[in-house]
Amino acid sequence: MCGRYTLTVDPGELMERFDLKAADFAPPARYNVAPTQQVAVIYDETPQVLSNAQWGLIPSWSKDPSIGSRMINARAETLLEKPSFRNLVKKRRCLVLADSLYEWRTNADGTKTPMRIMLKSHEAFGFAGLWDAWKTPEGEWLKTCTIITGEPNEIVAPIHNRMAVILPRGIEHDWLNHDDEIGHTLSLLKPYPAEDMIAYEVSKKINSPKNDEPSVLQPV
Repeated sequence: MCGRYTLTVDPGELMERFDLKAADFAPPARYNVAPTQQVAVIYDETPQVLSNAQWGLIPSWSKDPSIGSRMINARAETLLEKPSFRNLVKKRRCLVLADSLYEWRTNADGTKTPMRIMLKSHEAFGFAGLWDAWKTPEGEWLKTCTIITGEPNEIVAPIHNRMAVILPRGIEHDWLNHDDEIGHTLSLLKPYPAEDMIAYEVSKKINSPKNDEPSVLQPV
């Protein structure tokens, strides 16, 4: 699963990186993003802008918003089988913006070691995501999202058996494009090339989302 990540890039750099002309959200630097928080996204809408959503999908039909904390990830292999995701993968896709993610490696003695995983280039990237809009009791619309996970690459496999789907630059817009057949769209959900990634151990301070500061990025 993907339960924590970072986005430390300046909003202007994000707009340049993803070729955006406008923004309705200016994400602050975040070093320990956690579920239920507001996160930076790009929706499959025109025009595409730097926007935001609450992390943890609340389906539009849900009566209980607490379901969002249990729907932070969606398995790529079963998107078309799950009622919560099958329609969204066809019509409501997004990029969830990040520049690294955390996973916890289970050690022989049962302890867990937090690892930071990122591109060698240190640049921002987009997770493949799905989104929906839920009507609050006050009558307002709340946009929420989930991050898709799939098979790990050779960098992540020794750490965790699942990996958030990072979309390479060349296919990010394909993921947001609704003109393609769904089979082609699902074929984009592959492990990111391991040769372009690095991973290193970080402090266990990352275990608490309260520790959202640059020091948590330092190698141990």
